[in-house]
Amino acid sequence: MPRMLDVSDEVRAEIGDEEADRLLAGETAPGSYDCTSCRTQGDSEQERTSTVLFIGDETAVLAFAHAGCLPSQVVQVTEEQLRGAVKSITGDTVDLEPDKMVPEQAVLGVTSGLVLIGGELHPALVVEPTGPIARPGTTGAGDDFLPLLIEQGFMPLTDLSAVPPVLHGWSVLLAVGRLHAVLQPGSNGGQPVAWWQAHRPLQVTEGWRAAANKHQQVLMFAAPVGSIGRQPREDLLRDALDKAAVNGKLVASALPLAGT
Repeated sequence: MPRMLDVSDEVRAEIGDEEADRLLAGETAPGSYDCTSCRTQGDSEQERTSTVLFIGDETAVLAFAHAGCLPSQVVQVTEEQLRGAVKSITGDTVDLEPDKMVPEQAVLGVTSGLVLIGGELHPALVVEPTGPIARPGTTGAGDDFLPLLIEQGFMPLTDLSAVPPVLHGWSVLLAVGRLHAVLQPGSNGGQPVAWWQAHRPLQVTEGWRAAANKHQQVLMFAAPVGSIGRQPREDLLRDALDKAAVNGKLVASALPLAGT
């Protein structure tokens, strides 16, 4: 059955007309998939779906996203970052000519889970980009994701033995049991603005919501691309967080809860 897929000209140029036509005909496209942006399930037979190609130095991962979350595009990452982040990109690996590279902006991936700290479960959001984050106005291959967050008040962690301090002015917007946005202070003391906003509200578990209502705050952890990955279980997510902390690749803060 043909899929409701969007294959952009730049993606078609990378994977070739033959593979693009097979995708559009439904021969190689999945029915259901995990959206590479919002991490919730999609169905290419029922809703418009974008093909997103993550390109490394020698290989690439073809992922899928709700068309409302991301347009069909090519995203360049290094080979090391691609191998490290492959668990969070759900897709097929294809061989490409290494000289075909198209730079694109990284996308923030957000995962929710419960994290045990001091014998108590805390609601957490784990933020990991799909590629390096450059400082605004600069060019180059550096990754300033963590330094930028530290400048905003997030704290570097070496372990998860204690709850990180509250970062006032930031908050997590939860409404009707769904995650809508992470808010940061507006300029010149104005209204908060979205630092990250879900293209479609994300469903959270009842346990996560109950913990958020109990603590009235959410722990936000952030790590560079390839540090965490998309973990299928919360114990594996915790292991990945611990490893990132030990390696000096984790920052966090407790953000007040906005909404219920």
